[in-house]
Amino acid sequence: MQKIQEFARTITDNVAKVIVGKENVLENLIIALLCEGHVLLEDVPGVGKTMLARSLAVSLGVDFRRLQCTPDLLPSDITGVSIFNQETRHFQFIEGPAFTHILLADEINRATPRAQAALLECMGERQITADGLTRPLPRPFLVLATQNPVEYEGTFPLPEAQLDRFFFKLSLGYLSPAEESAMLVNLGNRHPIETLESVVDGLVAPQLAESIWQVTVAESVRQYIVDLVQATRKHGELALGASPRGALALYRGSQARAALRGRDYVLPDDVQALAPLALPHRCIVRPDAALRGRRAEQIIGELLESVPLDLGDGG
Repeated sequence: MQKIQEFARTITDNVAKVIVGKENVLENLIIALLCEGHVLLEDVPGVGKTMLARSLAVSLGVDFRRLQCTPDLLPSDITGVSIFNQETRHFQFIEGPAFTHILLADEINRATPRAQAALLECMGERQITADGLTRPLPRPFLVLATQNPVEYEGTFPLPEAQLDRFFFKLSLGYLSPAEESAMLVNLGNRHPIETLESVVDGLVAPQLAESIWQVTVAESVRQYIVDLVQATRKHGELALGASPRGALALYRGSQARAALRGRDYVLPDDVQALAPLALPHRCIVRPDAALRGRRAEQIIGELLESVPLDLGDGG
């Protein structure tokens, strides 16, 4: 666990040179990376979503590509396209931006459903099938997608199948007055991203991910995760509860969170901290409840208070 802690701490300290006051968000990004999951960053413009993704990629020293999503984006603009090479007289496949370690899909909800669907295979199976051939993607492979929650003109909401492929849904939020003042000082001269350097070998992330599997999850904690997920499927105000993939994300994420804190066992606190990130975007609120202002985040919060935790086995 010490290697995982050092890996996360080194990244956090380096990114802090650019991003002020978002250590908790960065920790959750690292958890997703170590669980080989993907993250949806939903927040208003200008809070640092893109800069956070760039800072993480630079710190890891891995390939990074940015995909600006627009309504005229084609699936081949993401996955790649075959062109006829006049010299060799054969078709040659030109890899798209998805062939990278960290892919930033900026304003993903501005891409059409057809373009959004091009990410389904690479997010779910870490491979791309084009022209009848399946090509593996490099590891680690992390999709960071952003979307603006307050402006919906000209957007295409992500379907449930796409949302379910995101390990976590995160929000950065505004800075406190003190943090915003520190940010102005940091950015008063040369932007720190220009001098940021790689501090870890990001290619070891898949090996660290395998060590997380060894973190113990007691039967009582595992049952607590199952009970939480099952409760979302039975809740009267939810038309759709969290999927089994959501339960797995909560399970794996709790293991990674425990490892980052130097433990080889998961606590209920780990589950409760990550449930608001792993479950709400996988749930659909019934229309009548939505009209009353009910949101999936509120319902998950209430379930965390009402679903009992049985520690009968001493776990």
